[in-house]
Amino acid sequence: MIKLSLRVNGKAITDTVQPDEMLIDFLRRHGFKSVKRGCDTSNCGLCTVIIDGKASLSCSTLAARCEGKDIETLEGLEEEAKYIRPYLAGEGADQCGFCNPGYIVCTVALGREEENPDDEKIISYLKGNLCRCTGYMSQARALRAYFDDRASGR
Repeated sequence: MIKLSLRVNGKAITDTVQPDEMLIDFLRRHGFKSVKRGCDTSNCGLCTVIIDGKASLSCSTLAARCEGKDIETLEGLEEEAKYIRPYLAGEGADQCGFCNPGYIVCTVALGREEENPDDEKIISYLKGNLCRCTGYMSQARALRAYFDDRASGR
């Protein structure tokens, strides 16, 4: 067992983990249910969290490697997320909603990186998220509209 201390959504957590425990399992064990298990192969984006400011896949991150790090999950991003959700809904990009946490966490991370990213950067951030309901164009349109409105102060 390894002793692990980190911060999740601003809250200090200290616990023990197995050397091979993935961050997704640690987070879900501590009640962060927005971090979803999808593929366990780093392909779907459902488990996306922000680690020290960067969007990261928790299914391919060892919990022990997060010693001293700041982790943000959707539960801690609600204030920012509430502005993104209507854009996804407005473009029909949230049909079943299962992929939304990954998209929203990636959008928050991208928005923190750039005020108004170009379409190429938006598509780059969307690439790691799997949506079985849509053809991804609705998500791209939603994020383009969100960032345009944000840049214009709407």
